[in-house]
Amino acid sequence: MMRGKRVVVVMPAYNAALTIARTHEEVLEHDFVDHVIVVDDASRDDTVARARSLPRTKVLVHDINLGYGANQKTCYRAALAEGADVVVMVHPDYQYTPKLLTALVGPIAFGVHDVMLGSRILGGRAITGGMPRYKYLANRALTLAENILFGAKLSEYHSGYRAYTREVLEALPLESNSNDFVFDNEVIAEVLWRGFRIGEVSCPTKYFPEASSINFVRSLRYGFGCLGTAAAYRLAAWGLLTDARFPRPRPDPRP
Repeated sequence: MMRGKRVVVVMPAYNAALTIARTHEEVLEHDFVDHVIVVDDASRDDTVARARSLPRTKVLVHDINLGYGANQKTCYRAALAEGADVVVMVHPDYQYTPKLLTALVGPIAFGVHDVMLGSRILGGRAITGGMPRYKYLANRALTLAENILFGAKLSEYHSGYRAYTREVLEALPLESNSNDFVFDNEVIAEVLWRGFRIGEVSCPTKYFPEASSINFVRSLRYGFGCLGTAAAYRLAAWGLLTDARFPRPRPDPRP
């Protein structure tokens, strides 16, 4: 726990057998982590067997591959059922270092922010860390467009390293969101719509063969999905679109 808040780390896993133990070891270096939940999305390697060998860890398994967004839905349902006050998503492919857990959980536990994002862009080391240049340029272009449409000032919207309060997860229509990668983007849009406070921390990122990545075609689909979400947000804000993700009147998270 941190300041009386129960902290649960969730790991949405898919073919992470080579990296999950190393990631998990760094997670448990933090005494405030109360529980770890691994959700395996029908991996084709030994991810499940390795996860079940890890201490202080609950392992859930999808019988068929449902998608990254569906994996997160299972993660968050399980974390809330475990009584989590703060839920942190850590990818088990070791692309994001768990050593930054204190920086992600602290602002939430102290009541400064409701959501924390690990940003690969803050600090200016994304490309030197191995991010492909085309992905970096696409990230910057999408982020610029999204900041305009959302009326926000985030350094990036595409990080997979995140922490949420229980209240945020309970307030969002997660089950109605995509089962694919655009789920992450829909969550940020819904957080912004509801006025929750978002903070960011610089997060060095590693790119190596064992780290997960999506191909060019799926990246394109993801990018258009992000733009579609941002456009729907803006139209809803102008009162030109009715969308269950963006209810009116806009909720106040702190009555």
